[in-house]
Amino acid sequence: MSVELIDLSHEVEADMVTYPGLPGPVISDFLGRVESRERYAGQAEFCIARIEMVANTGTYLDAPYHRFADGQDIGQLPLASMAGLPGIVIDIGSQVLEPDHLAGLSLRDHAVLVHTGWSSHWRTARYGDSDHPYVSSDAADALAVGGAALVGIDSVNIDCMSDPRRPAHTALLRRNIPIVEHLTNLQAIGNRPFNFFAVPPRIRGMGTFTVRAFAVIEQ
Repeated sequence: MSVELIDLSHEVEADMVTYPGLPGPVISDFLGRVESRERYAGQAEFCIARIEMVANTGTYLDAPYHRFADGQDIGQLPLASMAGLPGIVIDIGSQVLEPDHLAGLSLRDHAVLVHTGWSSHWRTARYGDSDHPYVSSDAADALAVGGAALVGIDSVNIDCMSDPRRPAHTALLRRNIPIVEHLTNLQAIGNRPFNFFAVPPRIRGMGTFTVRAFAVIEQ
């Protein structure tokens, strides 16, 4: 049996903006190759890079701690909540996900990925516009009650950015359902069965961090 791996992540680059108002990453060398040759007597060379960035950079996962002070942080989340999850892609176009979109779907223990096509605006001013697609409060409740294991979206925010209540974040993270935002390339999955992975480093005290999200399709 062979597998196909589909990358669902945006590449992180220096100075790029992920979310309006948040700074882009600064990427530089801590130890450059020229300097390293001296350290290794000209016998080898290495590059040790450094990056300074906010946690909400690129494609990232939100743990409950992102919303709730007593919630699990990204270091406490079990791998089973982020890796090897059977997945569902719901294609809604540039709309708002409503409960009707979920009718008849088996959500329990699945990664539910909302495909809006909004990632086509990545790295443009349009990407952060307030009319972006999102998950409605009622749909978030339905996802939580339906037992979704994880919810992802290829948009700038799973919530309407003009709603300070952030109902989707609240409903999902309160029930320990991780959220992945800024996905891309969901159309490559199509209607095929797949397993979803989006695992951040095991860091304590952070509610959000960049992930390499991908789908695994057995062939």
